[in-house]
Amino acid sequence: MTDDLQDLPPSEGVKRFLRHREPSVRESTLENARTRLNYFKAWCAERDIENLNDLTGRDLSDFVAWRRDDIAALTLQKQLSTIRQALRYWADIEGVREGLAEKVHAPDLPDGAESRDELLKSDRAERILNYYNQYHRSSRIHAVLTILWRTGMRRSALRSIDVDDLRPEDNAIVLRHRLDDGTRLKNGENGERWVWLRPRDYEVVEGYRENPDRHDVTDDHGREPLVTTQYGRPTGDTIYNWVNQATHPCNLGECPHDREPETCDARGADGYPSKCPSARSPHDIRRGSITTHLNDSTPPETVSERMDVSLDVLYKHYDARTEREKMNVRKNHLE
Repeated sequence: MTDDLQDLPPSEGVKRFLRHREPSVRESTLENARTRLNYFKAWCAERDIENLNDLTGRDLSDFVAWRRDDIAALTLQKQLSTIRQALRYWADIEGVREGLAEKVHAPDLPDGAESRDELLKSDRAERILNYYNQYHRSSRIHAVLTILWRTGMRRSALRSIDVDDLRPEDNAIVLRHRLDDGTRLKNGENGERWVWLRPRDYEVVEGYRENPDRHDVTDDHGREPLVTTQYGRPTGDTIYNWVNQATHPCNLGECPHDREPETCDARGADGYPSKCPSARSPHDIRRGSITTHLNDSTPPETVSERMDVSLDVLYKHYDARTEREKMNVRKNHLE
């Protein structure tokens, strides 16, 4: 137990958090939070956790596994969001270790389980890419954002790419399912494909491969990843954090949330990039990329194959076009 924490039983922690939230949320929101935290209290009782000071990241992983067996993936995501909010509040009142909320990792959702409301819009994506093209060309994050935005691939596909998967003669990247060698594709061998990049975008990727700042390392399976850290192939959570930070609007100018970078809890070595309201995730980029491809009159069947998503799921969960945008695409074909 950390010395500078003050004892906080689970029941008191929940009570304090709900009291803190009560003035700023609707009654239905408060009731939802109370219900979700009741499960957390029950788990604490089952595990004989009598003081929140003692919580560890491993404990929270056990809690996620405990709830995962009883509820749907999307419901679990919502419940864990409440747990993270409570953990951040408890950290502020010295009841749990600082940063514990960021150790609550939810399992990946199946395709289409998330809302279409969050996405990286085309104009913002282009501004971000132009910034990195001008000031950090062919850096690691420039290559990561270029691949994710131009191809709409998942982060699991991104981290699976090896240097040997580049095809310069075709401006293409080959995606392979290699479960036995440490990486996988969402849909297994059915997700294997070649993905084409425009020549100027492929140059960014090639430039990163030759960038002296890129770590020339192999992973635990003797493979040479394209995107690397000093330790080898990045985890999915690492890519998530890179993207969160790279999409902070203050990188391009003033903060729209009236925060100062020096004191913002989403910035700095001790900050958590996801705390920025404007931060976007790899999945938000994927959704934005698919929507932009459709707005650019790319046939849905082509988008389906390129992004490895069925047409039913694409239309139901990834197509974030407005009705007017859909009309304009149809109009272009009719003209």
